[in-house]
Amino acid sequence: MGVELLGFNIDNYTFEEAVSVAKGLIDGHKVSQIVTINPEMFYTAENDSNFANIIKEAEMVIPDGIGVKIALKLTGKNAFRIPGVDFAKRLLKEASASGIPVAVIGAKEEVVNKAVSNLRSEISGINIVYYHNGYFDNDEVIYNELKAKSPKLILVALGSPRQEQFIYNAKKVLNPSLMIGIGGSLDVWSGYVKRAPEAFRILGLEWLYRTITQPSRLKRIFPALPLFLMKVLSSKEQR
Repeated sequence: MGVELLGFNIDNYTFEEAVSVAKGLIDGHKVSQIVTINPEMFYTAENDSNFANIIKEAEMVIPDGIGVKIALKLTGKNAFRIPGVDFAKRLLKEASASGIPVAVIGAKEEVVNKAVSNLRSEISGINIVYYHNGYFDNDEVIYNELKAKSPKLILVALGSPRQEQFIYNAKKVLNPSLMIGIGGSLDVWSGYVKRAPEAFRILGLEWLYRTITQPSRLKRIFPALPLFLMKVLSSKEQR
């Protein structure tokens, strides 16, 4: 069940349906990858065929950015937006309820430490068996440490496209698990970055709030977002 956008399939699940499918992937017999796609990823994929292939081979692709939802509407399609930070937090709670071991990778040392501490305080019984900052040069070292701990849910916050590439390569070497790229979620969970007020989230304007409070994000959003929407409109006109 999915919709097509610029040559990529996007799964059209409700939030609860996506959680249910993800739980099935956690219990699977291979390493599975969930991509929380946003306009910047489409922009990257257009210029990087390897990254495009990673998205196409992912076991689940969910629309994280409001820009993707807008783009789908422009083409007469629709999909439920599933914010990656909320989705990942929900899976952590599901993992806790089922005793599933978890790993968290990414961000600065003080950020990941604080995020893990906060998660352990917030989610009763959460079993975080491994965590590491995002500043490492040798992926193989991290893979080996993950293999030794055998987490079943692995959250990777290395930024895109680095986190998607890290997960894709891990498919060949890790024990069966579900891996998700979670972008800046650790910054939020640590408390170093505040979520947008609920009104912004309901309206799908969390990106605007974060851009106002973190002007450095402008470099990420522009020119990726307008170019993405222009390409979507162009592809629609060519049909």
